[in-house]
Amino acid sequence: MTDGPNLPETSERKGHCLCGAVQITAHQASKDVGACHCGMCRRWGGGPFIELDCGADVTVTGEDNITVYSSSEWAERCFCKTCGANLFYRLKETGQYMIAAGIFDDQDGLTFKTQVFIDEKPSYYNFAEKTDNMTGDELMAMFAPEPE
Repeated sequence: MTDGPNLPETSERKGHCLCGAVQITAHQASKDVGACHCGMCRRWGGGPFIELDCGADVTVTGEDNITVYSSSEWAERCFCKTCGANLFYRLKETGQYMIAAGIFDDQDGLTFKTQVFIDEKPSYYNFAEKTDNMTGDELMAMFAPEPE
């Protein structure tokens, strides 16, 4: 992830799980916050997954305290096995981390920018901020392999 005119601004952010057994340094965390409303994220955390795209340049200490759940062929969800805190969603192919925004120590300067799987969002909640919204099909099309 690199700063540029059409790319999100990034910064280094540090954080940890609830009990402190896992510490994370995201060297290029986006300042744009996203929310995923897919059924898996809502079941995983009881609501939308609020995250920062942190790319693959992430340092994790306390990895022996992480439980990895392979939630699909292409992604895994990770949480602290001591306190149960949801830590991140990671793409298997690229190693890209979507880290829970709430674990970072410094949350200043963040902007709620995007909501995905908006078509799966239940009707009982709405966010007030105006965001870029994508359906599940629109998001999946971004990751689909190019036809040969």
